[in-house]
Amino acid sequence: MIPIRDDNPARRPALLTWLLIASCSLVFLWEWSLGPAVQQAIFGYGLIPARLLQGAALPPDIATVPALMTVFTSMFLHGGWMHLLGNMLYLWIFADNVEDRLGHGRFLVFYLLCGVGAALAQALPAPDSTIPMVGASGAISGVLGAYLVLFPQARITVVIPLGFYLHVTRLPALAVLGLWFAMQLISEMLSGGAGSGVAFRAHIGGFIAGLLLVLAFLPRHRGEF
Repeated sequence: MIPIRDDNPARRPALLTWLLIASCSLVFLWEWSLGPAVQQAIFGYGLIPARLLQGAALPPDIATVPALMTVFTSMFLHGGWMHLLGNMLYLWIFADNVEDRLGHGRFLVFYLLCGVGAALAQALPAPDSTIPMVGASGAISGVLGAYLVLFPQARITVVIPLGFYLHVTRLPALAVLGLWFAMQLISEMLSGGAGSGVAFRAHIGGFIAGLLLVLAFLPRHRGEF
């Protein structure tokens, strides 16, 4: 099930959403320009649990930032074009309404905190892992959790591949995002924690962080809840 748009217009321009999409895209172009050296960038700026939690050191020839900063730098790196495009599609569809409801400044803090929650959910169960985690999907998962709380009945247009046929339909956000979260849980259980190149724990942690944090970030004067 691939979402392609929602029927939920925002009331004001999603400036931070556009800025995040542009930032991730520009960083990926920088990665692409590095050629084979991109692997060093992934290790230098991606989040490595063993480095963050156990003080493991990288080889001195790899440029990097302090381990704590990789919690944030990793959110702007991506492992390939499909990784980037998939994340940016979800950010484009769902983030504008969450930003509209929270306000620009609150949304940015919320987004980053969801990314932190996702990073910890991925790193804490395997603190000795030396596999770098990169991508905006953890923070975007928090946006999905917020969207589910704020707009459960918004209609999402999705494409469902059925063999060679693509079925297009509209479903409530509760169904689309609920199924998405269930798939993350199932995928993590089937992986047995061994990992498959996809940080399912980060998706789960970010989504739960979004569910828990969004009402705290909602401007009180609007009285939606």
